[in-house]
Amino acid sequence: MIRRLLPATVLAVAAVTVVTASPAEARACKFDHACATIYYSDSTRTTVVGEKYEDCNGAVDMWGVRSGYIDFYESPC
Repeated sequence: MIRRLLPATVLAVAAVTVVTASPAEARACKFDHACATIYYSDSTRTTVVGEKYEDCNGAVDMWGVRSGYIDFYESPC
């Protein structure tokens, strides 16, 4: 029993570590909406390091770098 439980436990811990270590991603922009994703340098959200804007026609404009600290704004067209 312990021989079967140990590999399963190690695998579960590794999976949780990988999932929680990855940076957050903004969700996809809905159809017929304009969206802005603001990327910040750290959790204080005081220094903007990049931005992604998606307009109502689907055109995307980006500048800077992406990070794990984001604000996401969405508004209908």
